[in-house]
Amino acid sequence: MTVRATSRGAQRTSLEGVRAEVLICGASFAGLAVARELAGSGADVLVIDRYEIGERQTSACACPTRWLEAMGVAGSIKQELPYMTFSTPYRTARYRLPWSWSSFDYRTLCAALWEQCTGVRFETAKVESLGEPTADGSLSVITDRGTLHSPLVVDALGWRRVLSSPHYQPPQAPLSRGLEVHPDSDHSGDALDVFVERGLARRGFGWRVPAGDEARIGVGSYDPSQHVKRETVELAERLGSEAVKYQGNWFPHRLRDATGDNVFFVGDSAGHCFPLSGEGIRTAFYFGIACGRELRAVVANESDRESALAAYGAFSASHGRAFRIALALQRIVPALPPRLLTGVLAVVGLQRFVDRAFGWYLNQAPPEFADSATRSGPGPSEPLGAPLAGAAR
Repeated sequence: MTVRATSRGAQRTSLEGVRAEVLICGASFAGLAVARELAGSGADVLVIDRYEIGERQTSACACPTRWLEAMGVAGSIKQELPYMTFSTPYRTARYRLPWSWSSFDYRTLCAALWEQCTGVRFETAKVESLGEPTADGSLSVITDRGTLHSPLVVDALGWRRVLSSPHYQPPQAPLSRGLEVHPDSDHSGDALDVFVERGLARRGFGWRVPAGDEARIGVGSYDPSQHVKRETVELAERLGSEAVKYQGNWFPHRLRDATGDNVFFVGDSAGHCFPLSGEGIRTAFYFGIACGRELRAVVANESDRESALAAYGAFSASHGRAFRIALALQRIVPALPPRLLTGVLAVVGLQRFVDRAFGWYLNQAPPEFADSATRSGPGPSEPLGAPLAGAAR
């Protein structure tokens, strides 16, 4: 269990009435990506989170290597993985990717992102809800340390979408469930391993992500009503590892409106997590950058809040087709008979198909977008196919 590193109750000073030009709620991948884009803008930017920056890891922490390099956080990489394997009960297919994954250390990555957020403030506070707007049109954010005010508010708080109503509530909401363990490991593999077996998840998959001196082994289910602890333990034992250091979370598998009630939603709060693969780190960076650029234009008096909300909302929605394709595959793949799925994986494993499918997949949120000279985002490219992308959330 993660223990908060901050004081509680009466020991915590009040933030009642604190104002900021931009208030970013959430200090993980998406929130830090937004803050990074506002660095050096001269605006009063405040980031708040229930936990200290880098304190609470919530994912398997693997991302395309090119994205980690583009974000200036390559120093957090623990192991580069140029291959993926896909295993069914009948066969394992091994793919050489046109790009590589890298597992990374969460705390190191968050610290590296925060170092780039020049001039941005941070406070620990638990966000509870959106309050009534003030007379000048600023939004009010209610926290356990008081109510904060800002005309520009970002919700990067994850799948709960705290600053919106109604809230998602599992298992009724379109959420997937994931659980993993982090045993010490001397496994020297060069692949992100995916296990598509109904014995692990009727609708889902298992994974192993090598990360230097440890492995990240887990099971995810697209059906939020299916518990996966027993299956996670069994997979770890099968792979010769101990089921220790548990970590679990819900993650969305449906794109949501990226704006609402004058709030900007980024990352899992906007459903920016690819269906089928469950990948949400790269997309948190990508949409966080897009949101940050719109906000930067507002604080520079080159735009206004309404225009920024419209532009960012349209940008997010323009990726709907790719998300719908991935969601359709999420429904189709688990329904395939295992022998048929094994045959499909063998055919898709031909190098020309791997290159096209995984090239399309990466291009839905391309690392070139992180280039600071890019001021507007490309629309999603036309699909050439679609992969099973593994468990790199």
